[in-house]
Amino acid sequence: MSHYRTHDGGEASYWGAGPFKIRLPFLHYRFEWPDYLQGLLMCAVDLAAIPLMTDLLGMPFEAALAVVMLNGLFYLTHHLLGDPVVPGWITPAIPLLITYCEGFPEGVDRVHALIAFQFMLGTLSIGLGATGMAKHVVRFVPPALKAGIIMGAGLAAVNSVFADGGRFWTFPFTISIAVGLAFLLIFSRGFSVLKQRNAVFGLIGKLGIFPIIALAIVIAPLFGEAPWPNVEWGFSKPDFVTLWTEYTVFGVGLPPAWFFIQALPMVGATYIVLFGDVLQSKALLDEADGSRPDEHIDYSPDRAHMIFGARNASMSIIGPDVAMCGPLWAAMHVVIVERYKEGRKAMDSIFGGAGSFRWGTNTGLLLLPIVSVIQPILGVALALTLLLQGYVSVRIGIMEARSQRDLGIAGVTAGVLVTQGAAWAFGVGIGLCLLIYGKRFFSGEADETFVKDADREALKNERNV
Repeated sequence: MSHYRTHDGGEASYWGAGPFKIRLPFLHYRFEWPDYLQGLLMCAVDLAAIPLMTDLLGMPFEAALAVVMLNGLFYLTHHLLGDPVVPGWITPAIPLLITYCEGFPEGVDRVHALIAFQFMLGTLSIGLGATGMAKHVVRFVPPALKAGIIMGAGLAAVNSVFADGGRFWTFPFTISIAVGLAFLLIFSRGFSVLKQRNAVFGLIGKLGIFPIIALAIVIAPLFGEAPWPNVEWGFSKPDFVTLWTEYTVFGVGLPPAWFFIQALPMVGATYIVLFGDVLQSKALLDEADGSRPDEHIDYSPDRAHMIFGARNASMSIIGPDVAMCGPLWAAMHVVIVERYKEGRKAMDSIFGGAGSFRWGTNTGLLLLPIVSVIQPILGVALALTLLLQGYVSVRIGIMEARSQRDLGIAGVTAGVLVTQGAAWAFGVGIGLCLLIYGKRFFSGEADETFVKDADREALKNERNV
């Protein structure tokens, strides 16, 4: 295993390319088959973007499948270029974008609105990353505001499942069983002990969400919440011709300048939500890095911004996507991280886990038997990832707080995010930090009960100054 590291405690090997670090499977990281198998079935969540596009744009299923496949290929760019995450959608911003686009007549105008928005979001992200501003944005956000944004994203994800018309009410029994098993397999201390003592439980634990999705395929029809799958053989048949001739700049032309101007407020609100995912990526990877002294994880917000910015800008031209191109799929990333924490024998490198998973989702999208089998439970797969994301976001958000006042500000900010949207939440969070901390706006305060043991001595020294 040592040939994947320059030295113990160093980074996984790579080829340098400016700000990027190129890593290829088998050459720079070990291929992780458990994560690949998870990806084969978890492509169900990627496919859940299809109804969003068919409903909003009137796009045929096969054309929407082409968008999903293009997005899937771009998912690979993160780990291949040095960003050690499982990328995904900008999930909490999807309802905001749908409402925005519905303000335009269905047809060319609505397509132009989506193209202009996604292109502006992409160029903004690339600009922040290329100029080095992204890492400064992350560094100077007050801890209370960080906590509120991350918590709010988690609560919004949970709310979208249980709100009126949410997916829970379509699959109540299947979602309850699937989510319960997921929390048991991923987060339970008792099951963690069983994995160490029993080979069968150890194998189940390594497979992550794979057995849960497989079980949902059977449970949903038994409870009458979905039909039995109609298995089809062969390869998927995406319709790139219809996509490019009717839903991209190649067919409908460039949006007029006014569409780009109108998109500015929506771009700002979406970036606030996206920024929360960047914060969450950093928090999760810092946690993973601390648990594995054998590998140093290099996470750069600037590099991440350039990668997901390029994805959004490119997709706006070749396949506008309602789900957008986000920096993190929190639910699956935490599954990878939890297995990574078990040691090098379980997962050699974080890049192996994240990369193998995304190779798996791309394979699943190509295989018609997999697509047809999981199609009836797309709503279950989406609800599962949203609830896992909610759990992780709230936990990570609370850990970002450094005092009771931070936690209070974060709670209010999160509540406003869920009820009034990202722009309102950002404004309320900034206002509360100014009112409560004044000149200590950026640093806030710290209570001994909120900081790690290693930081308590430094905190005491700070107070004695």
